[in-house]
Amino acid sequence: MAIRIIALILTLLIGTPALSAADSDSPTTEELLAHPDVVGALAIVDAWIESKQLFERIPGVSVGIVHDQDLLWTGNYGHANLATKRPADSDTLYSICSISKLFTAIGIMQLRDNDQLELRDSVGDHLDWFEIDQSHAQSGPITIEGLLTHASGLPRESDFAYWTDPDFPFPTRSQMIERLKSQSTLYPAQKYFQYSNLAWSLAGEIIRERSGQDYDTYIRDKILSPLQLDETYTFFPEDLYGESLAIGYHGLQRDLKRDPVNPFFTRGITAAAGFTSSVNDLAEFASWQFRLLENGGNEVLAANTLREMQRVHWVDPDWELTWGLGFNVRRDADKTLVSHGGGCPGYITSFTMVPSEKTAAIVLTNAGDGPAGNIAVNILNIIGPALQKAATPNEDALPDFSAYAGNYESRPWGGEYAVRQWGDKLAVINVPSNSLKDATIRLEHVEGNTFVRLSDDDEQREQWKFEFEDSSEVATRVLVHSNYSMRVE
Repeated sequence: MAIRIIALILTLLIGTPALSAADSDSPTTEELLAHPDVVGALAIVDAWIESKQLFERIPGVSVGIVHDQDLLWTGNYGHANLATKRPADSDTLYSICSISKLFTAIGIMQLRDNDQLELRDSVGDHLDWFEIDQSHAQSGPITIEGLLTHASGLPRESDFAYWTDPDFPFPTRSQMIERLKSQSTLYPAQKYFQYSNLAWSLAGEIIRERSGQDYDTYIRDKILSPLQLDETYTFFPEDLYGESLAIGYHGLQRDLKRDPVNPFFTRGITAAAGFTSSVNDLAEFASWQFRLLENGGNEVLAANTLREMQRVHWVDPDWELTWGLGFNVRRDADKTLVSHGGGCPGYITSFTMVPSEKTAAIVLTNAGDGPAGNIAVNILNIIGPALQKAATPNEDALPDFSAYAGNYESRPWGGEYAVRQWGDKLAVINVPSNSLKDATIRLEHVEGNTFVRLSDDDEQREQWKFEFEDSSEVATRVLVHSNYSMRVE
């Protein structure tokens, strides 16, 4: 478990100053991981994710935090295969579903930069078979940019029931093309945001047409291989299912069970939803983007083109929803998130970056209701400020609060208190919860085994008193408001 690694780092820190930033303006990865603010942030992130996996009965969760060119931290929880108890790890493959669209978008932009297409081109300029009932007489053309921003007015799906259990009958290319003739647009082009897997399938067809290669070969040759993403596939590798490829499970049913889903094959919808990958590979994908944006030039893609993709190209009429070219680009408090999520049968995943901070959170789950996006955003909200503080070396010796760290029950109300050391204080998280930041309180040491809760403006509030059994080296219960919570781990 990741917390064991964090505990080891914390042990090394106790009683000694944190490492300094040496002669460099930026701390090394080792210095970041040794900084008490980062150690504490990772400790509560680990406790919070572990609780979500357990309380929400998610089979497996694999998490990675990227900082610039380093996979700073990984956490793996539960199992890739419940039947065999194979643990999830950072090499475990998951269907990443719609994160596939990012690779398709890169392919389109490569062709644009090679003067093989323009974003303002209509789809029919490149696909002579493109034929759909345009049900809005005043609509402008359906453009390539409209495909990439979900503003084409096209239906969400090709007209097949491929998200339906148990067989997931995805259409072949020829079936998708033929059925298109009997479909109609939902809206005029460039009027509303309408998420569309059909649009992205057509983007994949444009790559095929303009490059002269089949889609899978182009993506492998022009993107995956140059970036050395050797464990990212444009398909679902059935022969690895249950081994290195995590088994996907249904969302939690009313009987509180999760059944495994059957393998699925996206065929004609591959460009929208067909890929599988791992935390380790997606971490490399994130680092490439940070590197390209920092260094400029051309590595697989021109730096200015990537920058173009990661700015807003579509704003919905409500001024709430925004989109880039392939990427979801949105504001969250004081920062811009650049991301994409994925949701295929048995898998929910998230790839979320804060380019200005060179940080990314990758969250892969093998559950049809896995809270991947929620976990990713919460991670970035906690780790971002901690990394900023870590830019300044900490010279203060830390007290040793390891005897208090652990989880304490909150019976009969449900859930637990997860207590972890964060710098010279204790952090207490109410778990499970959907907001890590809102669920975290701080305890300041008073004397002995007594702490006091701090309000948001640092005023002291109620006391928390930890108690020990005679032979115990760790606290066995905590007294708050005259009531006890017993240690559970």
